[in-house]
Amino acid sequence: MRDSFLMNERLVLRAVEPEDLEILYTMENDSRTWDVSNFTVPYSRYLLKQYIEHSQCDMFADRQLRLMIMTRDEGRVVGTVDITDFSPMHWRGEVGIALLHECQGQGYAREALILLCEYAFDFLHMKQLVSHVLADNENSLKLFLSCGFAQCGLLKEWWRVGGKYKDALLLQKLRPENTSH
Repeated sequence: MRDSFLMNERLVLRAVEPEDLEILYTMENDSRTWDVSNFTVPYSRYLLKQYIEHSQCDMFADRQLRLMIMTRDEGRVVGTVDITDFSPMHWRGEVGIALLHECQGQGYAREALILLCEYAFDFLHMKQLVSHVLADNENSLKLFLSCGFAQCGLLKEWWRVGGKYKDALLLQKLRPENTSH
């Protein structure tokens, strides 16, 4: 068994800490990302502090898992990766990933997504992960496809972006067959 499922040579995926409040505040209140989330209002520091304090870091209790993406060499947080809508009965969840704008295009998202998938499948023994990606978001689509996700559906006019409805692709990754659980 590996030493850790949540790190590689360059990145560490770790639990949210109280000192992450300001970076979460910045990321959650970046209106440029609201079109691919279900949130359209800003978060207060108070609400984010409550989230950090009350999260049990237990997917079964919280029905989600949020991990901070941190560089190993500098200890700098570059983004977050999540499993949300976790269903313990069906062993599936939805994946989301967000990077600080200045950290995009450097391979962090791909490495973090690979680590999350390995953790979900090889340690948690989940059956599948899914993601919704805007049909015209070429970067996100390329990211998920490069990590073994496959398009399995098209959701017509799924997201309202800039006053217009846009299609979303449903992407899915099943646990590899060579792991049994």
